[in-house]
Amino acid sequence: MKTETKVEVLENGPLVVHGTLEIISSSGEKKIRENKTAFCRCGVSQNKPYCDGAHRNAEFKG
Repeated sequence: MKTETKVEVLENGPLVVHGTLEIISSSGEKKIRENKTAFCRCGVSQNKPYCDGAHRNAEFKG
């Protein structure tokens, strides 16, 4: 059975990817993320590439 991947852009918030992902860092480190992963769009997260909720205080619009 093929797992479906869905990408959701939250208004004024992160990019949320639903599904299983293999994320490869610039150093070549691989991580598997399952279910739901939120990626930063505002640029102020202290946990890039992941969202840490900093967009709220930054009043990010997008």
